[in-house]
Amino acid sequence: MRATFLAAVSLAALATAGPTHAAPLNLLIWESYIDEQILTDWAAETGIEVRQIFYDSGDARDEILADPNSNVDVVVTNENGAKLYGNRGVIMALDAENVPALVDYAADWTKRCGGYGVPYLWGTMGILYRSDKITTPPTSWADIMRPVESLRGHIAMYDDHAEAFVGPLVLLGKSVNANDNETLKAAYELMKAQAPYVLTYDYVITSIQSADKGPNIHMALGYSGDQYTLNDKVSSPGLWRYVVPKEGTLSWLDCISVSARSTNKDLALKLVDYISNAKNGARNAVKLNMPTASTAALALLPEDMRSNPEIYAAPEILAKSQLQEELTVQSVQARRRIISSLAQNQ
Repeated sequence: MRATFLAAVSLAALATAGPTHAAPLNLLIWESYIDEQILTDWAAETGIEVRQIFYDSGDARDEILADPNSNVDVVVTNENGAKLYGNRGVIMALDAENVPALVDYAADWTKRCGGYGVPYLWGTMGILYRSDKITTPPTSWADIMRPVESLRGHIAMYDDHAEAFVGPLVLLGKSVNANDNETLKAAYELMKAQAPYVLTYDYVITSIQSADKGPNIHMALGYSGDQYTLNDKVSSPGLWRYVVPKEGTLSWLDCISVSARSTNKDLALKLVDYISNAKNGARNAVKLNMPTASTAALALLPEDMRSNPEIYAAPEILAKSQLQEELTVQSVQARRRIISSLAQNQ
């Protein structure tokens, strides 16, 4: 499924939710990115259901958020998106008064959401691989950007103007936030040479569910934690593995926010607080096998999870990781043209 198509479907669904549909609340989120039991418990306690609207790329999410007619109540976005849409008045400012659970989050985390969201989950970008097809684990971004011949037609990349460039830019020794044309051209040359090996530019969580593509994906660009979702999708625990390349990567943070356009702001704030409290933050982290930014939730996690390097990246990995920064308009446009041309010529 193309990201633009997903956005169009989501926009149509949201636009039809009129005033008579004040409940359920609409949650804009990645697929398989929340413990469903948390939402079930919320509905049992409040009588208000939560309808999830899925996106499979940051660009698809941003298209929905930018539409003034979209009926989103709560959204999970990245830290850049939280600050960008907060400054534009699209999402609300949050603090410990309207979201009490924020007291459980250290300032180093909350400031990354710019005052417009609660830190949700965090992690790294790296390489996902099928352990039955690739017996020697990849160690470098070169393993996916300059793949061996046996991977021709077996790689899943990602149609997103930011994340798609992490691998090539880090491999080139450049910033993941590069804006200059010379650097982006060099990244494009790497991506163009890789293109014959790429089966799909759809997000791997989406494409793995395709009957014709899924079984043929052996390696993919993805996020820490995706391996657990992939294994669940294919009902084969341990099949998919995840590594962070030696050159370093992106350290990302997602934030959960309330839309300023929501007609149910009080309930939306309560939902964000409910999802973000210590108990549910820990439940969510355990269910998704992903790290929480909540100090109180972290204390509730089992020790084997906190010491798992596939979940909590080692300090030396984080030391080489970069944080996302806002890109220039020209850079975003250039990046979108590049990734679009690669995907269309597939």
